[in-house]
Amino acid sequence: MAPRPASPAAPDTAPGRVARATVVAAVWREFGDAVAPLSNPAGRPTARTLKLIVDPLIVRPVQNPTLSGGMLEPEQGGALADRLRAAEDVLAATAAWFLALKRARRALAVTAGNPQDLYFQRCFELATVHGHPTADGAAIAEDAVLDVHRTADESLLAQVRSLLSDRAVTDALGRAVRAAWAERPALGGVVDAERVRGALDAMAAGEAGALGALVEGRDGSAAARRLEDDGAARALGLTTHDRPAPPAVGGTAAKRDLPRPFDRSVYERLFADLSSGSNREVYTEAADLVDDEIARSAGAWQLAHEESRVLMLLGAELARGLEPVAPADPGAAQARLRARWEREAYVRRAQRLPAGAGGVPAAVRADIEDVHRNYLRRLWARLHGREIRERGPEVADAWDVLDGVLRSVIMDQRHRLRRALTDERSESA
Repeated sequence: MAPRPASPAAPDTAPGRVARATVVAAVWREFGDAVAPLSNPAGRPTARTLKLIVDPLIVRPVQNPTLSGGMLEPEQGGALADRLRAAEDVLAATAAWFLALKRARRALAVTAGNPQDLYFQRCFELATVHGHPTADGAAIAEDAVLDVHRTADESLLAQVRSLLSDRAVTDALGRAVRAAWAERPALGGVVDAERVRGALDAMAAGEAGALGALVEGRDGSAAARRLEDDGAARALGLTTHDRPAPPAVGGTAAKRDLPRPFDRSVYERLFADLSSGSNREVYTEAADLVDDEIARSAGAWQLAHEESRVLMLLGAELARGLEPVAPADPGAAQARLRARWEREAYVRRAQRLPAGAGGVPAAVRADIEDVHRNYLRRLWARLHGREIRERGPEVADAWDVLDGVLRSVIMDQRHRLRRALTDERSESA
């Protein structure tokens, strides 16, 4: 399709920052009826079009993090618009294939699953390979529908495992890991500790504005610079090594023996989330999933999105309030979380009794003393899982994430305490 001049309202010519959604909507309107099957009644891309096609297959936010924020600088808005316009033909063909697959679905009397969930990415693949449907389009569409439903129940984790069983593939991925780590950008900027504490206290009080300022200032990425100092990441409980190292590719994992977050192989990082069944919410191919994980591992905090990195910075500050010796002047948010944790009867008992005294199993006491590191490990795992499912933290629910992680840690500790006490009673019986 011949290139057209930008419309007067084209987002790449507007002065100042522009909302990402505005850029997408403006370019999408340029495409007109050709993408109507992928659009909502307002003429914008549907939520599934964004989640399954635009973001993972065209924008690729993990590889292009500057295009993933909610607000974009003018040059970033222009770059996003250019990427979308370059994909106009393939998007129009994707829409045509979607109509063809829906006709084949009706002809085959298939009723299982949501057509957009099941077919969008296959239609994009068909558009990329074949262009628009032609005379044999109906037969290709029928084969595609049958294939989708034949493989719909195949575990995404099994696909990843199969991919990594090929020595040539793992060798190439190993080189990709080393290249990604060698090309990591230098992290700059200075983190204002008082601004971080103020943001936490504001969030705990229900105000989210301060978090947006930290994201815009890239404070999360700036804070990750200290993780390269000897022992810094280990002190936070994220690795057992002096410094984080590039991950191995891997190919095996066990839930009971997962290493600390930064020590996990690429496969173990994916296993931790996909083995829980969350692969039903992951709409991407195994190879793309692995590529994205490699890129993520080389990012600040080994996460892809600045919102996630800022929450790790805030979580590290909150975790200071959970250390065995509380800060002399805790912030309101730190005090709030510590008070909740210390309300637990098993915590009060462990704090009251000297080490070695009965009543609190040694393993549980060690858990209590290490709660600040457990908290930060659990927070990283939660943010990582959200990124895999393309559900990064929103400003509005950031405090719920930070607060909810402590609740999860407490539930885990209660479970381990019950199990330890049951084992002790069994041994004494």
